[in-house]
Amino acid sequence: MAQRPTLQDVAREAGVSIATVNRVVAAAPGVREETARKVADAAARIGYHGHNLIAQNVLRSLPELRLGFVLHKEKQAFYVAFAETLRRACAATEDARIIPEIVFSQSQAPTDVAEHLLWMRGRADVVAATAVNHSRVGEAVAQLATDGVPCLTLLSDFAQNHRTGYFGLNNLKVGRGAAHMLSVAAPRPGKIALFVGGNRWHGHELRETGFRSQFREAQPEFAVLDTLVNLETRQLTYEAMLDLMSRHPDLVGVYLAGGGMEGAIAALREESEPGQIALVVNEVTPESRRALDDGYVTLIVATPLDRLCQELVAEMVRLKVEGGGAQVQRFLEPDLHLPEFG
Repeated sequence: MAQRPTLQDVAREAGVSIATVNRVVAAAPGVREETARKVADAAARIGYHGHNLIAQNVLRSLPELRLGFVLHKEKQAFYVAFAETLRRACAATEDARIIPEIVFSQSQAPTDVAEHLLWMRGRADVVAATAVNHSRVGEAVAQLATDGVPCLTLLSDFAQNHRTGYFGLNNLKVGRGAAHMLSVAAPRPGKIALFVGGNRWHGHELRETGFRSQFREAQPEFAVLDTLVNLETRQLTYEAMLDLMSRHPDLVGVYLAGGGMEGAIAALREESEPGQIALVVNEVTPESRRALDDGYVTLIVATPLDRLCQELVAEMVRLKVEGGGAQVQRFLEPDLHLPEFG
């Protein structure tokens, strides 16, 4: 019968003295974090029966940071995935013991988002948020900054005078890319529809600018219709899509710069054949994935959530540990999902 690994075996595997291992096991002060991690990793590798206790001691020795996140629409598939990915990124951080505080705003109203941001005072060391670009939101971010709480903007920029940085896609390029894809995928030149979530989403404004600019510059044979606001809701998008298809029989392409794609997909399933109207949407959800497989979605432009959350959490930790510095603007390359390659 094989002998159970001992602390001496742990010390040998970690390349340290037995005294050092004993200090780690006892959570004694003065042990370097790197050394404690080395001991914990060695204990896990050789199957030492107390490796969980050692790992917990190492975790308790790390600085505790409270990171706040303000997201939207708690039940929407994308934000469900976003929150879960943030929690994983916080749990995987090795430089600190992170306590994430995640709240969801159920509306786009600036007053609601500002209230959530200010609620983070005293609860979070650093905050990251999705929000519309509005003076009330800017005032809340400025108040956080005055109180020593940096705020990073996510996906759609806002409060540029007061926020500490931006993490997301280059939305101008996203809009241009969506226009190019529709011009290629449309069955013929015709009318193009564009939806934005609201008039205050800075990211949507940039996508609209890039979208229209690309058609003016490279595909003038297409006519881009007046922009529709869908408040990122399924029902409004569904009704607007049905109306578009009935009033514009020469509609050949649609781009949703924000949410609400479920309504567009439902309308296309009811009133058109796959590929009859090209559709570009954002973010992979079970519904957009099925529509891509069925030919009703032409392209999904997806935020790389794993990369975003890992880099975001690392920057939030740095801001707390090292203090401020130059504002950061982190543009991530989107994940593009096409039929057969999604």
